[in-house]
Amino acid sequence: MPDLPREPRADARPPAPRVTAVGDRCWVVRLTLPDLNLDLNLGVVAGRDGVILVDSGPTEPLAAAVLDSVAALQVGPVTHVVNTHAHWDHVLGNAAVRARHPACAVLAHEETAASLRDHVHTFQAGVGEAGSPYAGSAHLADLRSAGILPADTSFSSVHVVDLGDRVVELVHPGRGHTAGDVVVHVPDAAVLFAGDLVEQAAPPSYGEDCWPLEWATALDVVVGTLPPGAVVVPGHGDVVDRDFVQRQRDAVGVVSATIRDLAGQGVRPEDALTAGDWPYPVEQLADAVRRGYEHLPRGARRLPLA
Repeated sequence: MPDLPREPRADARPPAPRVTAVGDRCWVVRLTLPDLNLDLNLGVVAGRDGVILVDSGPTEPLAAAVLDSVAALQVGPVTHVVNTHAHWDHVLGNAAVRARHPACAVLAHEETAASLRDHVHTFQAGVGEAGSPYAGSAHLADLRSAGILPADTSFSSVHVVDLGDRVVELVHPGRGHTAGDVVVHVPDAAVLFAGDLVEQAAPPSYGEDCWPLEWATALDVVVGTLPPGAVVVPGHGDVVDRDFVQRQRDAVGVVSATIRDLAGQGVRPEDALTAGDWPYPVEQLADAVRRGYEHLPRGARRLPLA
């Protein structure tokens, strides 16, 4: 989930999507949206028998612009959309993709498929309320009106899409940013679309549905799939490499270890942010600490001495 936006500008207009090749018939479609404080990456993977779109974007009009960019590549129709997780900025374009490509399948992890409708309902109910960081956004009407289209094909661990002359692996490496994170691996091109399990534009986003104690383990699985020289497309920001993912895994591991250590010392959750030595700004770790303490087994916590 993206960080809260800066003060929105009522006259904000998004630039056209930027399409960049990152491997054989693999592209990243980048949406830089100051009005929503988003620097968002979608992915395109083409094969002889179809095209996969990795995530669909934050609004239906923006999804339509992305589809125009994909059409300009002249690689065929979009046959599959993969949602890397259920957060609004990655899924609110699903219905627009289906409208243009009615036979397109929407795929996601089973947790994402089950939670997407509630997640989007909650977001849309509050997006225009007083105090919402998006209330003054030029995209507000589009955020509110986007259709809700959960996946019609879901899986628990691994799903393979056959594009005729290449196979694409959809892998749930474990819980981290959400319970339903999926990475999209294109083995023959050594390209991996990581969703928000990996972030470059900002520190990893620990939100109200994160799994901080398991995130590092999920990234271990991701790193294990990457050969030297692999290209990794994060959910937000610049394209990175295997070494970047390893460094982020190590920092995420520090967050997990610090939560466990503080709880084992009897530090109360409300005191943990000031008591710990964290790799990321403490103002971004409140949900990580709260969720981490909730997920600890009972025996991993000591009662505070006072």
